[in-house]
Amino acid sequence: MNRIEKRFAEYKKNGRKALVGFISAGDPSVEMSKKLIREMIAGGLDVLELGVPFSDPTADGPVIQRSSSRALAAGVNMGVCFDIVRDIRSYDADVPVVLFSYYNPIIAYGERFYEDATAAGADGVLIVDLPPEEAGELTDKWPGNELVVIHLIAPTTYDERVKLISTASRGFLYLISRTGVTGTGGIDIDGVGRYVDRIRRQTDLPLCVGFGISTPEDAFAMAGHADGIVIGSAFEKVIEKNPDNPDLPKIMGDFVRGFRGALDRY
Repeated sequence: MNRIEKRFAEYKKNGRKALVGFISAGDPSVEMSKKLIREMIAGGLDVLELGVPFSDPTADGPVIQRSSSRALAAGVNMGVCFDIVRDIRSYDADVPVVLFSYYNPIIAYGERFYEDATAAGADGVLIVDLPPEEAGELTDKWPGNELVVIHLIAPTTYDERVKLISTASRGFLYLISRTGVTGTGGIDIDGVGRYVDRIRRQTDLPLCVGFGISTPEDAFAMAGHADGIVIGSAFEKVIEKNPDNPDLPKIMGDFVRGFRGALDRY
């Protein structure tokens, strides 16, 4: 059982809901990224999704696209992402870290991806454009099973395929709340609740819902259905509005505390 599985098992036992947060590695700078993550963890973040910058992020909306572009322009690559993970492990041995990537950056990095990711302290990887049917070409070469693979499920995913994806996944399942990209529109709590219930009948894995959750009120409402919520664009908007603000880490930490408090009220 790795850090992700351990955290969700603990939260299931205690009836607590997980706060999963995404930021792009190295946005607006590597040093600020490290400070932001430290404050987010201190603010109550349960699982970090560390975005690996990519030039063609097909599932991400404009906010995360821009964050990825800023990080790439600053020279962030997979090696820098591992450096950020190592920095996290220098002060926190427990928080789960998921590398959120597309397939191209992992293939471009090469065959040492698994060894270097686990040595840095990463616990999982979510590869947006890698379907479970094709994942074996990557994971079959891995020398161990410390790095769990998390897959996405969409509202349009039919039941037979939900079972296939669930079997291929560990850690948790990332349920996309609606068709489309990140950071747009709101969230239909009742509709997503029915969708979560449908998926829950087919798997025992923890279910985390992302796309469209942007306020603590959204998080509180969604906590009645999911095991965790995923915040991405809302966090990146805070960075985008304050790229040169020396108080950005505190601003982000307080923003995270708002979501944590909403989930803890449930």
